[in-house]
Order: sequence, then structure tokens, then C-alpha cells
Amino acid sequence: MSDDLLFMPAVTAAALIRARKLSPVDYVEVVLRAMHQAQPVLNCFATIMEQDARAAARDAEAALMSGRPLGPLHGVPIHIKDLVNVAGVPTRHGSAIFADNPPAAADDILVARLRAAGAIIVAKTTTPEFGVKGLTDGPSFGITRNPWNLDRTPGGSSGGCAAAVAAGLAPMGLGTDGAGSIRGPAACAGLVGLKATLGAVPNEAGRDAFGSNIYAGPLSRTIADAALMHSILQGPDQNDPWSIGTHHPATLSPALTGTDLSGVRLGYIARCANPRVAADVTANTQASLAAWAGLGAEIEEVTDAIDWIEYEGRVLYQSTFAVFCAQYLPQWQNQMDPVTLAFMQRGAGFGMPDFRNAEFARTRLFRAIQALFTRYDFLVMPTMTRTALPVGHDAANDDIIIDGEPCGITRQGWTSPQYPFNLTGHPALAVPSGFGDDGLPTSMQIVGKWGAETDVLRLGALLEQTCPWAQHRPSFGAPE
Repeated sequence: MSDDLLFMPAVTAAALIRARKLSPVDYVEVVLRAMHQAQPVLNCFATIMEQDARAAARDAEAALMSGRPLGPLHGVPIHIKDLVNVAGVPTRHGSAIFADNPPAAADDILVARLRAAGAIIVAKTTTPEFGVKGLTDGPSFGITRNPWNLDRTPGGSSGGCAAAVAAGLAPMGLGTDGAGSIRGPAACAGLVGLKATLGAVPNEAGRDAFGSNIYAGPLSRTIADAALMHSILQGPDQNDPWSIGTHHPATLSPALTGTDLSGVRLGYIARCANPRVAADVTANTQASLAAWAGLGAEIEEVTDAIDWIEYEGRVLYQSTFAVFCAQYLPQWQNQMDPVTLAFMQRGAGFGMPDFRNAEFARTRLFRAIQALFTRYDFLVMPTMTRTALPVGHDAANDDIIIDGEPCGITRQGWTSPQYPFNLTGHPALAVPSGFGDDGLPTSMQIVGKWGAETDVLRLGALLEQTCPWAQHRPSFGAPE
């Protein structure tokens, strides 16, 4: 029964709780026990909130038994990436700089919304320093491992969240995504990961509210769970100008209401800035395309010459870290992640003309993608060019090797399909596409028009229905 609970979708668990067939106290206890057993192996939690979680579970059970109104996630345990404030718990940002950070005084708006929906916060999950890279490790906490293969990374920077969900340690978690940090871990761990439209989910903590490329969203094992969490997170907040007055209705395009996709046009992008895609990823991508085609979708390869602005995107990304982190160098340089320092050094070499030209390039990329959406309803592509990298990979210097060929560092050779849509603001969903030759998950990315999260989730759900994935569990399994 404990194994069934650990891998039960959140929507199922919430329904059982509402029907009084599942006790929130018992449910949380099973999850906490599994978390403690898995933590020495996976190292995916920055903080396990044992006392708070148990108290919240007791309150949830009392509310259930007294007949009070219940939210859609009532009694369901979830965890929060350690870049997001949770009241009473330190936010350490994956960095030695904040190892002794005092407990946060208040919940982030997204945590508050999840609590209001009845969710029980059980932990904060690991992240590389300030979410800087696509692997989850660092001098302040060690290595977070992928439950599908402990010698591989769960991706980054929401890697702790992905490892925990994949291992059955709560059905969903809240991640953040500045250059693919939800979708990359979802791809590495065989999960669903949603980056919504810019402004659909508010970013209360963003340092640059107007030039934002940072998003928050769900990591889960099923489309339904991702859709449920997104419905709770979305909506305006006074601290995020992109969200104010923005209305993204949860409407579904008529062409997607059934299982017949006739007339739905998918633009297949074989490569972005990356020079290669692994043969096993390509094979699984083709299988996903065939599944949609079998439902009637029209699929056409996009042959337009698109400038994916890899260099300009790097200017924006690395110069931001150079400016933001400069204040910490005098005291903390020797305790910071070498990758953070390398990105800072490169970012410091860019000048104002580089930065402004990169901002102009962001606009050009947005307009190029908008032009594609005059011909296509969705853009689809591999989420990552290969399966999860070995732990210990140097994200600042090591080449990505694909089918024996070096393909540049992570941003160029591995995660290049992800960062463009942080810059353009379009919603992007990572969904499992199968398993590679090494037994690790592969993934498909679905990109939609602005505000079309519901359509993107629906197209993912049709793939999930045709090629189910949630029944697969890592060999690491559910700890006994």
C-alpha cells in the first residue's frame, strides 16, 4: 500500500481524501518516512519540514472530519525548490553564502496559493547555487542524484524536485525555470514539467521584474497533476508587472476537445542551436510524432532559418549573474560553485552594447516564433538532445558528447531547445517520450501560443493517453 501511495497522482490522492478513504495524517507519514530513507541516497532535499508537515496533516484531517470546505489539493504533500520562500524555513539558494540564512518571514505568493488550495509543504528541494546550471550539485550540499541511475544527474536547476517526484517522494513539486530549469529536470527524470506563458504565473521574487525570463511551475508524473498545480498558481500579483491585467483563460481550442487531431498543425523543429541530437532521442521523438499523426495531426518539419540567439542569450544570462553575485565575491569566492564563478567571469566581459544588442535579439527571436505560429498550432521538438549527463559533469567547460561527437557545453549541446522560450515567453511543456539506449528517460517539448497553456497540456495529455508513461518507476524504486 505504501508503494501505491507514493506513486499515486495528486488528483487521485485528493479525491480519496475528500471521500474520507485516505487519511492526510497517514499519507504524509508514509511520504516522510520514504523521504528520510531516500535522502542519504538521492540527496534531493535541502530541508525536510517534518514537524510542520505533521502539524499541517493533523489540521487537514480535522478540517476533513469537521466538514469544512476543502481545496483541490487538500491533504496532498508537495515540496518547494529552495529558491522560493517558505515561511519559517531558511531559503539557502543552494549556496554557502546563505547556509545560515534566517527563516523566511512569509510565504512566497505561490506557496501561499498552494497552501490555500490545501497542499501540505513537506520539504524544500536542492538547487545548484542560485539555480545557475543544468545539473544539481554544489560545494554547499554535494551531489543530487537521478533515481533512474545514481551515477547520472537529475538535471538542473530544479533537480532536487525532479529526483524527489520521480522517486515517489510526493506527487508534485514547485520548480523554477530561468533557462530550462523545470523542463530539463523533467526530461532527465521522466516527468511532466510546465513553463507557462510569461506573466501567467507571477514571479514575486524576481530582481528584474520587467526584463524577466524566470518562471515557476509544476513538476509531476502526470499531465492532470501539472494542470491542477498550474490552475492554482496562475493569476495576477501586484509585485509582478507582467501578471497585472494579464488574463490567460483556461479555455481549450475546439480542435482539441476530442481525440481527433485532424486539422491541428504541428511544426517539428529537429534542432535549435544544437549541432546534433542523439539517435535514441530522435527515434523516440519520431515515435511521439507518429502517435500524434495517428490521431490525425498534420506534421511538417520547420525548415526556416531561425537565429536561436545562443550567444545573445548567454550575454543576458551570464552578465546578470556577474552583476548580481559581484557583491559576494570578496567574502565568499572560495566557497562558491566554480561554475557560478566561471559564468560570472564570462558575464563581466560583456559591455553595455553587448547587453542591449542581446535585448534587441530577444525581440527578434520572439517575432520569429510568432511568425511560425501563423502557420502552426504548436511547435514540437526534443526537450534535450540526449539523456541525463553523468554526475560531476563540468557545466562551464566540459563538452556534451552525443553519439561520440563533442557538441559544445551544456547550453549549446544539451539544453538548447529550452532557453529560447524563456526569452520569447511562450508556454513550453516537457513530457516523457520513452527511454534511451542507456535506460534513462527521453522527453518531448510542446511549445504553444501565448496564453495557450490549456492547449499545450491537452496535446500532452493525448500523447500520455496514447503512449502512457506514469506506470514506469525508477529501479531505485520506492524505499521500504
